[in-house]
Amino acid sequence: MKKRQFLGTAALAGLSAAALPSRAAATAAGPTLLTITGAISKPNRGKLDPTRDVMMAKQKISFDKAHAFDYAALTALPAISIKPTLEYDAKPHTLHGPLLLDVVQAAGAQLKDDSKLILRAVDGYAAAVTVAQARAQRWIVATQMDGAPMALGGLGPLWALCDADKVPELAAIPLAGRFGGAPWALYHIEVQA
Repeated sequence: MKKRQFLGTAALAGLSAAALPSRAAATAAGPTLLTITGAISKPNRGKLDPTRDVMMAKQKISFDKAHAFDYAALTALPAISIKPTLEYDAKPHTLHGPLLLDVVQAAGAQLKDDSKLILRAVDGYAAAVTVAQARAQRWIVATQMDGAPMALGGLGPLWALCDADKVPELAAIPLAGRFGGAPWALYHIEVQA
């Protein structure tokens, strides 16, 4: 399995480098966890490949260029911690990761307050947040919960959310409804300028 994974990664790296200008040919060293598409100016991979990007193709995502982040690239960005009460056990948990806006800006997004970020989870669930909302509510792309990386099959490996306890309009909502716009198992963000 590891040999197959290595060969697939090596082939993808070669295809990506050939498909893009040299300034954008940098590819992720590890598996891609998050792909940013739309109004970005720093792509590091080419267009959607229906064979390699099966899940995106099935979810009707299409793009000519994208910025791919692996875990190391995401955790290299400055990060903050938040401690919202989660609906799953009604207890506060520490979530840690970079600000959502820092992530999309690392992909070269040119953002206005009314720009929308479409956040998509692996199951196809999508939610929209405006740049003004992401800034005011200090949304993060959580990479860790309670000091440990989050697993796929749980809430991870990435979760876009804010500290709902500290946002008056969200804190006023019953706990079970506070995170409806915060997709866990995040894997794709489309920047709509």
